[in-house]
Amino acid sequence: MATQEVLLGKSLPELTSWITQQGQPSYRGKQLYQWLYEKGATSWADMTVFPQKWRELQENAVIGRSAIHHYSIAPDQTRKYLLKLADDVIVEAVGIPTSKRLTVCVSSQIGCIMGCDFCATGKGGFTRNLKAHEIIDQILTVQNDFGERVTNVVFMGMGEPLLNLPEVIPAIKSINEDIGIGQRSLTISTVGLPQKIRELAHHKLQITFAVSLHASNQETREKLIPSANHYSLQQLLADCRENVKITGRRVTFEYILLAGVNDLPQHAQELAQHLRGFQTHVNLIPYNPISEVDYKRPSKERVNQFLNLLKQENIAVSVRYSRGLEADAACGQLRANTVLKNQ
Repeated sequence: MATQEVLLGKSLPELTSWITQQGQPSYRGKQLYQWLYEKGATSWADMTVFPQKWRELQENAVIGRSAIHHYSIAPDQTRKYLLKLADDVIVEAVGIPTSKRLTVCVSSQIGCIMGCDFCATGKGGFTRNLKAHEIIDQILTVQNDFGERVTNVVFMGMGEPLLNLPEVIPAIKSINEDIGIGQRSLTISTVGLPQKIRELAHHKLQITFAVSLHASNQETREKLIPSANHYSLQQLLADCRENVKITGRRVTFEYILLAGVNDLPQHAQELAQHLRGFQTHVNLIPYNPISEVDYKRPSKERVNQFLNLLKQENIAVSVRYSRGLEADAACGQLRANTVLKNQ
């Protein structure tokens, strides 16, 4: 059986070339492009602009869209989607609406090999990398379901994006050029990997680059993030400074606050020392609980104390309370083997 060609993720010139090879006039390329990226077609049957007999003959080309296997809605209207892919594996995506924007939290892998101790995704192990079209599909799925345009995309779902750059980079370019979301409205989040930060930087994308730091010293970071054993905090910070030089864009540091673990005044002072004179912004994220570990979320008083200590040191900082907590859709709660409810 011939390998099926996936159309989602192709540019307008690529689609025009493909469609003329199928014996159709070149103007059909733009129609196909519009149906994929503007109208959100999920199958050939949707594309009624094309002759029915011709559509029925397209056995060796697929649109590349997933099926919504299940979704849940949190009280804040955040929606978590379980999407079934062509090989029947499940990936998660989250739609996060506010009054001014619609953000999609996309996954870049099925599962994750990084094994961060506080994160549900890593507890489920790793299955495979996602293809570029499977990343793009998550955005179109959320856009279709909400019936409104997606404005922002964050690579903060399942997986480590820097371990899948050959698919993540083309996905970003398609999200920007084909779906029409500006690069400055896109964020890639990583726990930090040797050589990979520099590799991403040399693409010179105008995205937001976020690093999951979560600790102010090497000892604590190694307890929380296994990969930190092979990548010192000092080297990570040096690579982040190099990223700023190459891209001209500041680095965002994500810092999940775990009660009694990394949220004490001395931790705030250590963090401030690392970041002085550095073009950065710190996002403090009060911990979102998962069942496998007994970490606790710090009190609001402790969170505010940490926040104010950083501000006193002239560190740009804010607190981000995650959306979708009740639907297990918040930061650190995504996993491929989520138990489905209400089926």
